[in-house]
Amino acid sequence: MEVEKPLMVVLGGGESGVGAALLAKAKGYDVFLSDKSLLQESYRQILQQQAIPFEEGQHTEERILRASEVVKSPGIPEKAPLIQKLRSQNIPVISEIELAARYTKARLVGITGSNGKTTTTLLTYHLLKTAGLNVGLAGNIGDSFARQVLENSFDYYVLELSSFQLDDMIQTRINVAILLNITPDHLDRYEYQFQNYVESKFRILQNMTPADTFIYYAENPAISETLPVKKPVSRLLPISLIDTPKPGAYLKDGLLVINDGHQTFEVAQADLPLKGKHNAINILAATLAAQSVGIQPDALRRGLLTFQNAAHRLEPAGEIRGVQFINDSKATNVDSVYYALESITTPIVWIAGGLDKGNEYDQLAPLVREKVKALICLGKDNRKLISYFSDRVPTLFETQDVNEAVAKGLALANPGDTVLLSPACASFDLFRNYEDRGNQFKEAVKRIMNDE
Repeated sequence: MEVEKPLMVVLGGGESGVGAALLAKAKGYDVFLSDKSLLQESYRQILQQQAIPFEEGQHTEERILRASEVVKSPGIPEKAPLIQKLRSQNIPVISEIELAARYTKARLVGITGSNGKTTTTLLTYHLLKTAGLNVGLAGNIGDSFARQVLENSFDYYVLELSSFQLDDMIQTRINVAILLNITPDHLDRYEYQFQNYVESKFRILQNMTPADTFIYYAENPAISETLPVKKPVSRLLPISLIDTPKPGAYLKDGLLVINDGHQTFEVAQADLPLKGKHNAINILAATLAAQSVGIQPDALRRGLLTFQNAAHRLEPAGEIRGVQFINDSKATNVDSVYYALESITTPIVWIAGGLDKGNEYDQLAPLVREKVKALICLGKDNRKLISYFSDRVPTLFETQDVNEAVAKGLALANPGDTVLLSPACASFDLFRNYEDRGNQFKEAVKRIMNDE
């Protein structure tokens, strides 16, 4: 008699969902994938080729509620009625990360924080790969973790972990965890309670052992206040811009000093491609993580010097008549803009705006007064920006056209100045996403360069 297989339902048919479906099928589950939106054609073809049943444009609750377990896309909020029904029937809901981690013996380096995750993840991956380790890149970036576990046999994975992914991780053990910072973000998903968001970020510690390593920025208030309560059992490696922790890592007089308890590595930040205090934290964290898995000083230095950051994060977009254009479209919250303004040493024409996420701009006021000579508001509704900054910047201009924003930025700048796109807002009022916004900005700069 044929034994009935357990049913794994995957909610969401994007990169992580399709990867989860493929892995679940390979591990002996009956699989059903359901997406309320339409699937990309490439993902549709993969599911069809692998004979994995799916639906799109709807969720058939009767079928979904027969699941023995559900893998949920991080984009689906906990308060969604379907998720609430699953919870009420005690059907386990997990993330793709949780599923994939069950089926790999690789060591996991997990990186989270409100800001800096992508840069730190990419740098950590680059350091490990440059040193010759057999390493994969996954999580909130790159290819599906589950699909990589199915198709590859990496010894290490570097995982960028959002709070939404952490929320549905239960048994996953992170071997080297990095917590960069916690500042208010995504509060609509956390009942507008900052502490709920803090708790979510600290889930990265939940299954660590004394053999594991926790790297954290010691001067972030939410981290420093919560850490004593959590009493982590793992080895602690703090990062500081004020003190000189040993073991740990710190910045002093422009020198980055990294000591994981076994060796010390030093490098001048001025020699590296990543600038600014926020990037000092990212570099210190990534280098500590690399040291923790045994990377030696020569390989660390080689990796740091050859790193190229992700697009849309303080990305040089061109120079026109001595004016530098910087694309920081990924800066969708106030904290990210603070880091961008802090890292630029020239006078700034700042392009900001978009879909406001409940921003409070007080922390930017001193930097704006000191560095910003003009603000260009690029958005459908700029009232909040205009109201706050009209008395704080000498010149203010409003537009809904990225080409006009770039042209006006050039007109307002002098040789040696920087035109910075760092929006502090989501992009969905005028653009498909932050990548689209950044790409259109770069194209607008390129058009003027070609006309010069």
